[in-house]
Amino acid sequence: MTFNVPSPPGYIAYRHHVDEIVAAVVAAADAEAIMSRYLARDGQTLTIGREPDAEQVDLDRGRVYLVATGKAAIPMARAVLRVLGDDLTAGIVITKDITGANGSADADPFEEGEFSGRPIRVFRGSHPVPDERSVAGTRAVVDMLSGLRREDAVLCLISGGTSSLLTQPLMPLDDWRKLVGLLLKSGCSINELNAVRRSVDRIKSGGLARAAVPATCYGLILSDVIGNPINVIGSGPTVPEDDLVVGAVKVLGRYDIARQLEREEWGRLALALNQARYLHQAPRPPVRNFIVGDVRIAAMAALVAAIRLGFVGQLLTVHLDGQAREIGRLAAGIARDLPAGQCLIMGGETTVTVRGKGQGGRNQELALAAALALERQSRAVVFSFATDGEDGPTPAAGAIITGDTARLARSYGIDPIAYLLDNGSHTFFARLDELSHGRAEPHLITTGPTATNVNDLVVILSYGE
Repeated sequence: MTFNVPSPPGYIAYRHHVDEIVAAVVAAADAEAIMSRYLARDGQTLTIGREPDAEQVDLDRGRVYLVATGKAAIPMARAVLRVLGDDLTAGIVITKDITGANGSADADPFEEGEFSGRPIRVFRGSHPVPDERSVAGTRAVVDMLSGLRREDAVLCLISGGTSSLLTQPLMPLDDWRKLVGLLLKSGCSINELNAVRRSVDRIKSGGLARAAVPATCYGLILSDVIGNPINVIGSGPTVPEDDLVVGAVKVLGRYDIARQLEREEWGRLALALNQARYLHQAPRPPVRNFIVGDVRIAAMAALVAAIRLGFVGQLLTVHLDGQAREIGRLAAGIARDLPAGQCLIMGGETTVTVRGKGQGGRNQELALAAALALERQSRAVVFSFATDGEDGPTPAAGAIITGDTARLARSYGIDPIAYLLDNGSHTFFARLDELSHGRAEPHLITTGPTATNVNDLVVILSYGE
């Protein structure tokens, strides 16, 4: 018996390989499909979760409400509606306003009439810095949940972006927005950022579950945080915690936030922290939480796609973090030593300390740093992208680089080092793609908003020819 060994993938088709892997990841991370695996109905019995930890709700005994928040809120709510139908009493969806993400509202996969005739209200807010619409949507949630009975159930569908979109800050909104903006530019981790968010917001750290008392909340959580700490994802609106103030103060001190605020602003923040001490001492509400999906789903989809393309694949980690440019240099170093025909995959999320004035995102900054470290290395490709399709305040999901990228940029008079120092990775790749159009494969990865969010992927491909 003879076996046909597939030919190793050819370098000439690397952009096709990247596109195939990205498409497989986005399909696997589809929030509606993921949610469908955690909801089932048999007559008037609703089953939430998966055995052996599933919970059952008797639809004849009480009412069911829905609160869906985050970038995946709409498809997650769609999955609930498909199961519950007319047995859903009421619901509120708060999701990101993506109009303008690529200059067009056509990128939004949600049709405004989709929930027509259903008892669901849809709010849109800004991300990653909250706005008045986020506060208004959250106020509507609290109003909807007032007056519930012990027999009632609230399905809380939590996805990435919830920290910004579901908010009741204990300080003026302008102060809250400035504080979040400073932390985003500081290079702090999502865990550190959310430690502060959880400490000075009524609805976070179990606040959503407290608002629903005496009803039981069921948190169905699509994780965008490394390691799936449920108190950090979306700032834990269904995860009651004890006093968080000490941890928040440590983060504020670590990144010298007091020096960057006006004296009055710091005073109002201190007052909010003091108020929060009493907030977290409330009795614990009835709540059950389930992680329905995370970055491992995306990473495994990338692995399967790479193997189907003919690569020998390996998932290296789903706990990748650190400064984007440092991880980019690490990825380039791995690519230099990787045997031909190999694919390595890493999942997680990096951070960027913003010191320049350029436009970029963590995945594109990672790729730009990798391009410099991989220069003159033939037959190697590194790409990094966000599964939500939005890398920083740019229309790109990420970027692809090869050992020729830095040299190609210099041939057009583009200095990659200058753009990296200015945190201008998106401008770098957009300009390079414009000037090299028709002569080189595009570097930017553009998927549009995907209505899901399970962290980022970094993929390394090595070719023999």
